[in-house]
Amino acid sequence: MKFYSNIYQPNKKNLIKASKLIKSGKVIAIPTETVYGLAGNAYRNDSVKKIYSLKKRPKNNPLIVHFSSVKTMNQEVVINEQLIKLAKKFSPGPLTYILPLKKESKISKLVLNKKHQIACRIPNNKTFLAVLKQSGVPIAAPSANLSNKLSTTRSADVEKEFGKKLSYILDSKKTSIGLESTVLLLGASLKILRPGAITKEMIFKVLRKKIHEVKNQGDIISPGQFKKHYSPGIPVYLNQKKPKPNGALLVFGKQKIKKDIFFLSKRSSLKEAASNLYVLLRKIKELGYKSISITNIPNTGIGKAINDRIRRASS
Repeated sequence: MKFYSNIYQPNKKNLIKASKLIKSGKVIAIPTETVYGLAGNAYRNDSVKKIYSLKKRPKNNPLIVHFSSVKTMNQEVVINEQLIKLAKKFSPGPLTYILPLKKESKISKLVLNKKHQIACRIPNNKTFLAVLKQSGVPIAAPSANLSNKLSTTRSADVEKEFGKKLSYILDSKKTSIGLESTVLLLGASLKILRPGAITKEMIFKVLRKKIHEVKNQGDIISPGQFKKHYSPGIPVYLNQKKPKPNGALLVFGKQKIKKDIFFLSKRSSLKEAASNLYVLLRKIKELGYKSISITNIPNTGIGKAINDRIRRASS
């Protein structure tokens, strides 16, 4: 019996194949520095529709479009001085900008929010950047998972999520950051719509302007704003000190209890905790536990993003 796998190493041959698939309208999975992306040609309505269909994603949840550089972004998006300053510091990297789309742009309108704005970023991952450059098209790529479920940070998890519905997955070691990008609305009012590795404090140092953190948004104008999101499929309880019956405890820092314990970071590293979060939530569910309790996570730096994800997972 032949073993089936749709996971391919990102060598020269396979990068060329992936780029051709993207350009032709197929949807594939590509790693970024944040999480895995379900990637399609942003110029093509059929590609964008496939992404929504595969993810079972609500049509009012816009997609992030990835570019290889500020220059290629400028061909499609109305960029401003704020973006130029931030991009010098943080792009390529885990920062997504919400900006108006140029009227003449051929990017699919299906990726936009209700205000005709586009979420765009330059990923800091050599595999994704290679596909962007070789395909020559902007790539729409939300996280490679079913809507409202856990994002994927490993190729094996993408394969488990979609099976044969997804024919091509470019392999990678576990994505380095492990949480989705920060989403920032640019303009007269600066708003963080989704926290991530690039924090409010880091952005302020560059722009020197007041930045609002939006926790409850009425209109969905960026990814990651739905109240229920990032769910492992079993109940999640916040700020706990011990597991529930038949449940597991996810711990930040040292912990004396030994039974049913999983460590986000024994050395109290928020970066390590972010990298491990989705992997451990997925693992606990797969091991058959009935619930996940999580100890207190410091609400500073990327800890804000961790707390945002587990709060939405617990909704």
